Amino acid sequence: MQFVSTRGGSDPVGFFDAFANGLAPDGGLYVPKNLPLLPSDLLVDDALPYPALAWDILGMFDSDHDSDHLIELIDKSYGDFSDTMSAPLQQIADNLFVLELFHGPTLSFKDFGLQLIGNLFEEQISRTGQTINVLGATSGDTGSAAIHGLAGKKGVNVFVLYPKGRISKLQERQMTCTGADNIFPIAIEGSFDDAQAIVKELMGDLTVKEDLQLSAINSINIVRVLAQAVYYVHAYMQLPPENRDDVNFVVPTGNFGNIFAGWMIHQMGLPVDEFVVATNQNDILYRLFNTGEYTPERVNPSLAPSMDIQVASNFERFLYYHNEKNADATLSQMAEFMSSGSIKIPNFNASNFSASKSTDEDIIANIKRVKEDYNYVVDPHTACGFQDIDSTKTHVVLATAHPAKFPDVMKKALGEVPTEESLEALKEKKIVSYEVEATPAAIQKFIEDHRA
Repeated sequence: MQFVSTRGGSDPVGFFDAFANGLAPDGGLYVPKNLPLLPSDLLVDDALPYPALAWDILGMFDSDHDSDHLIELIDKSYGDFSDTMSAPLQQIADNLFVLELFHGPTLSFKDFGLQLIGNLFEEQISRTGQTINVLGATSGDTGSAAIHGLAGKKGVNVFVLYPKGRISKLQERQMTCTGADNIFPIAIEGSFDDAQAIVKELMGDLTVKEDLQLSAINSINIVRVLAQAVYYVHAYMQLPPENRDDVNFVVPTGNFGNIFAGWMIHQMGLPVDEFVVATNQNDILYRLFNTGEYTPERVNPSLAPSMDIQVASNFERFLYYHNEKNADATLSQMAEFMSSGSIKIPNFNASNFSASKSTDEDIIANIKRVKEDYNYVVDPHTACGFQDIDSTKTHVVLATAHPAKFPDVMKKALGEVPTEESLEALKEKKIVSYEVEATPAAIQKFIEDHRA
């Protein structure tokens, strides 16, 4: 399998290079050159063990590892999830299901991509003999998942930018209380979009990228997206046969990587009637799928902080496919967006998509309603997925994080706080973080001073 840039200015590369580069040399994002079809017999089977399914799907894209080595990496990545299914599907009403994606070590759906990525980085260092400096930005969960996957590993240092005061206290503790010498959480003034812009600028400067041996953890890295595509198939295979027609996936969405993974696997043959883009009050994607216009506004901190994003990086991948893989058109539109801050997409086709948005008041109301109606507790991000659901159709809501990570919101909504053992242990540990000026030059200097 080869991977090409959405902007068409870079040579095709294999799995190893697409993973290691993160961002393509021309500033675009890697996508598979061709999307293979899922095996015809895969979707009629009962649910496979998660590692076996991941091997089936990732093996379609990864032609650089031999099969035995790939399954070793997958087993190592998902071996310590707390549920035997890794991503169990819970039925809470006749046509309503919740896909629990919070059984990984940091209680977030990000573990599915970043546990694998951590092991791939370790393998890359062993294979090439070169140290790596991993750079990423987080709105809450990406940072902790990446850090858990890489903490203490030799030959790699991890630099994660996060918006100071704009993530939950427990999310911050998951990043800053590891005690690992190779972890550098960096608190910056501003929003996630500000942090992500710095990451993309440094990753896009080929001289800096090569000198610092930078690699990406954000969902600009195609392996993140490929790994997340697996659990959509896993969810479908767990559905009762009578619920497998006209399936709707409801995806709490900020950076568009999670829902793009589902859309991509749908293009490969997974039967999906519709993807519901569930946003919070930072509703750029809600506006996009209703108007065809992509115009960021100011980020407003919300009760669902991991979704406080106005520039969704993975939208460029979707745009590339919307343009029927016309890289020149995608490059032109991205240039227009970067110069003017907005684009109107001609002939925008939102088939297979709808969108909803939730205010902070809606989030609290949805948490209460889901508990009252279904005796089920959801975190504030997952709560956005319960806005305006049609009960006559099968809906699978992706539960993206454990509710115990957001005690203040849960207390406000339910009057009580769910607990989780690993989070409680963090409260006794020392926080270690670094405050750095929110400029590419300052972050570059910090990495130079603390590089692997």
